Amino acid sequence: MKPETTRHTDPSRRRFLAGSAAGLLLLVGRQPIAGPRPRELAFHHTHTGERLRVEYHDGRRYLDDALRELQRYLRDFRTGEEHPMDPGVFDVLYALQCRTVGGCRPYHVISGYRSPATNAKLRSRSKGVAKHSLHMQGKAIDVRMPGVDIRDLYRAALALKQGGVGLYSKSNFIHLDTGRVRTWGA
Repeated sequence: MKPETTRHTDPSRRRFLAGSAAGLLLLVGRQPIAGPRPRELAFHHTHTGERLRVEYHDGRRYLDDALRELQRYLRDFRTGEEHPMDPGVFDVLYALQCRTVGGCRPYHVISGYRSPATNAKLRSRSKGVAKHSLHMQGKAIDVRMPGVDIRDLYRAALALKQGGVGLYSKSNFIHLDTGRVRTWGA
């Protein structure tokens, strides 16, 4: 005759297993609550005084009229020259505002597109201007966000790992671009 074995299960283990099963059912059965969201940005240009609030992406695609409006807005304010901006720049700005303030708050724009002539002129006055700046390709922007410490904005941008991020603390702005991931500044 075999001895009868009794199986004891630890109550904390039962709770863990029950909770895990319930959690798994929630994950498997969960459907997205809402589809892709529209993306909106707001700006105040520090040199022209112009303001702009624009939905540039409807949640499914970029909006051509909005991209043209942004191209005009981010023109080289010194010469009036326009150049198409890389929509990725706007996606970086959107991701950054979501990470820092959770909603649409105006960025102060210091520089968007820069013509080669403007870039050369600025470079002759400052060693902080790159010879082959991505500003000349519409792939860079210099901004700050009032109410957000520039170093906090810089750290949040770094955490995105979505391109170049430069900190210009003396001038109180950060540089963002859609080039390779890298950083500089003080």
